[in-house]
Amino acid sequence: MKSLYNKLIISTFALAALACSSEDDLIEDWIDVNETEEPAPGTSGDLDLSSYISIGNSLTAGFADGALYNQGQENSFPNLLAGQFAMVGGGNFNQPDINSVDGYHTSLNPSGVEGLIFGRTVLDLSAQAPVPTTTGEEIGAYTGNKANLGNFGVPGLRLSQLETAGYGFPGAGNAFFTRFATDPNTSSVLGDALAVDRSFFTLWLGANDYLGYATSGGQGNTPLTDFSGTDFGTALGSALGQLTADGTPGVVLDLPPVVTLPFFQAISWDRIELDAATAETLNNGLASVNGALQGTLSAGYSDSDDIARRLISYSEGNNPILVHDEELVDLEPYFDNLEAGMAITAQQRAALVPYEQSRPLVDGELVLLSAGAVLGTEADGDDTVEDTPIGVVIPLGFSFTEAANGDQYFLNAAEQAAIVTARATYNGAISATVTALNDGGADIGLVSVQPLFVDMLGLDAATATALALPTGSADGVQGIEVDGVTLTPDFAPNGVFSSDGIHPNPRGHAIVANEIIAVMNARWNANIPTISVLEKLGVTFQP
Repeated sequence: MKSLYNKLIISTFALAALACSSEDDLIEDWIDVNETEEPAPGTSGDLDLSSYISIGNSLTAGFADGALYNQGQENSFPNLLAGQFAMVGGGNFNQPDINSVDGYHTSLNPSGVEGLIFGRTVLDLSAQAPVPTTTGEEIGAYTGNKANLGNFGVPGLRLSQLETAGYGFPGAGNAFFTRFATDPNTSSVLGDALAVDRSFFTLWLGANDYLGYATSGGQGNTPLTDFSGTDFGTALGSALGQLTADGTPGVVLDLPPVVTLPFFQAISWDRIELDAATAETLNNGLASVNGALQGTLSAGYSDSDDIARRLISYSEGNNPILVHDEELVDLEPYFDNLEAGMAITAQQRAALVPYEQSRPLVDGELVLLSAGAVLGTEADGDDTVEDTPIGVVIPLGFSFTEAANGDQYFLNAAEQAAIVTARATYNGAISATVTALNDGGADIGLVSVQPLFVDMLGLDAATATALALPTGSADGVQGIEVDGVTLTPDFAPNGVFSSDGIHPNPRGHAIVANEIIAVMNARWNANIPTISVLEKLGVTFQP
């Protein structure tokens, strides 16, 4: 539909021409004007986009808000790309539809309540926090045609698992691959992808090789993949070598700085906000704990600096979260010595158990979004007069009922440094692998998402350097402007992340898709139309 402005231009032109032109001339002039208003048709350039496949993890699958569900799949960046490819001759793009409105929340299930399955989260505006839907569904089998799938995104997939046979083994493998694997007992993700005719591919893998470590608070049961990057590079080279062996071109994306995601930024280290009266009450109640901590220095423990950082002191305003830190020296034997020397009673000794490995957080440490569900709740699980709020009186990560305690709710400086180094190492391996394969005759475009994150986060050059990120787009201004609207790196209404704080929302996926299109247009002489980001939904919320 023409704009009112263009209609007026045409009408004015026609009226002026009536006095001096024939009817044929007027028609020809009208056609000329009309043709200039139509956008130039897009082209695929040197590419054949008739059979596009995508390989990756949850980012590729369209996982969002803690679950894989219909709307997330529909707005996955591969599906958005396929829609743009269709404008320039691209073919159908078949996703393994999940057929679930709210999906299955992978972190909140099993719920512990019989018959209750949590689905995706939504942003509760009143609480400024994500809350789960209660209409979730178990992960169901894909019943469509597995022979011509286009989206091979598998939530949880690591690069090193891409060629693992039986990765979807029922009951023991990845349930998201089980549902659409050609043969869950024997198939690998890459093997199934290679079996499909393809003319172009995208591959975005590697984030899970350090994300699991980050989201577990640096726990050892989810280790970083080969810290040197050797195994990472070998696995990537093998996969890309097979994907491009027949000359198929494709795009590879590098990896984002996960410690900057909302999952690690939404809750500050000094989240505990108190008034003066409450702070005084807490200090009086915890005075015996501080006394016992200092008493260990006369009961065999010799590190006075360590004791100083464990002391608890509250004041009006914002205060550090009290946490369980399994890397601290366990003070259990020293508290026992105090009891044996009759400096404390047996009852007092029992009350000190939560503080054997506890301390307040310090500036720069990152709290995980998962802590939000437990901070401030009663650790003893009852409604007695005696308050035991987690993160204030009882350390976050300590449990009275579970045998295992840990620091799964925060990242200290050393853990953050390990994550930053791992990502930089893996990105180095991605760049080197793509370069080597292209030198050998492959045709792979590299999309770096790192400058986008630097710009969106508003990092200055010093911070970008500390995070092993490029400094070229470091302007110190948070957010990116799209068509006059500032989009922010969070899950606020104008944010680009979903309510799980890790995965993009539809607008975020559109931005990623446009980054890929920009590289495709430049590398392969294409003119693929970009996506209107603001037409896509942001975060889903409830009042």
